[in-house]
Amino acid sequence: MKVAVGMSGGVDSSVAAWLLRAQGHEVVGVCMALWDGAGDAAPTGRHACYGPDEAGDIQDAQAVCQSLGVPFHVFDCAREYKETVLAYFKAEYAAGRTPNPCVKCNHLMKFGFLPAMARRSGLDFDRFATGHYARVRQSAGRWLLLKGADAKKDQSYFLHRLDQGQLAQSLFPLGELDKEEVRRLAADHQLPTAAKRESQDFYCGDYADLLGFPSRDGAIVDKGGNVLGTHRGVWNFTPGQRKGLGVAAAEPLYVLGCDARSNTVTVGRKADALSSVFTVSNLNWIAFERLRAPLRLTVKTRSTHPGAWALVEPLGAGGAKVVCDEPQLAVAPGQSAVFYDGDVVAGGGIIDNVHPTWSAP
Repeated sequence: MKVAVGMSGGVDSSVAAWLLRAQGHEVVGVCMALWDGAGDAAPTGRHACYGPDEAGDIQDAQAVCQSLGVPFHVFDCAREYKETVLAYFKAEYAAGRTPNPCVKCNHLMKFGFLPAMARRSGLDFDRFATGHYARVRQSAGRWLLLKGADAKKDQSYFLHRLDQGQLAQSLFPLGELDKEEVRRLAADHQLPTAAKRESQDFYCGDYADLLGFPSRDGAIVDKGGNVLGTHRGVWNFTPGQRKGLGVAAAEPLYVLGCDARSNTVTVGRKADALSSVFTVSNLNWIAFERLRAPLRLTVKTRSTHPGAWALVEPLGAGGAKVVCDEPQLAVAPGQSAVFYDGDVVAGGGIIDNVHPTWSAP
């Protein structure tokens, strides 16, 4: 079988390529070039997916492919990335919401533009593989997405927007492995990236530099509307945030909400930052075609969320109402809510209306 492997320059995609090659598949490495630096401040933070140190990652990916004796191709996706991921990222923050650029990138860039560009260039392959810790299988006529066997590294949350066509073409060679095994394989087979540190951040600098928004002074208020301090833009805050508020208080304060229209950030106690009910739109169901009746599933409201039991009820226009068994901290509009039935990803969508334990004046 001919397999194109999305190479990031990290150890995970390197081992994915090695495994497929060792299994006898005809492998070709493909890589996205995203950074052109045009109009962006020069970041100085740690290594991440998007940043000027991308050139080093591409060199590492090429070195791995050379060591495996497989072809390697780089595709310039900078324009598509700015129009698809960065534009969405900026628009959501400007609206006072909390985006998830990694979810958008996986769906539209890594599993969308990249394999499409590779095929248009003349590359012929049967499947597209990555180093994600997730699994895929077919059951009852549908392609299912499952959590990776390594619970600590599971990345199914970031892949929940893949459609049936994308899942049918996808391979996840690391799905049954844990990170220690992957590191050991890389070292045993002397892959150039064996000791390379991980990259898990979206951007290596300050988000404010990437957003490029002019300062817009506004009020930080408590849930009663009393002004406690000022801020320089609602995009600097997200629900559940505790640090960096710039407000002195007798007890820790948390961001309860961001209102872009009034340019107001509301803060309160931790108990006030809990929510049990919220709605989800723009749903992508994987395990079934659509939600026809209320269903009990576990839901993750962010990638690091451990998951919580909830009743998911269908709403009009394909949306859903989520009622959690227990109040959850920091449910943020704009973030992804991903639903699980055991290890199977039932589907997911975008958090819209959050009903907090407090009510604004």
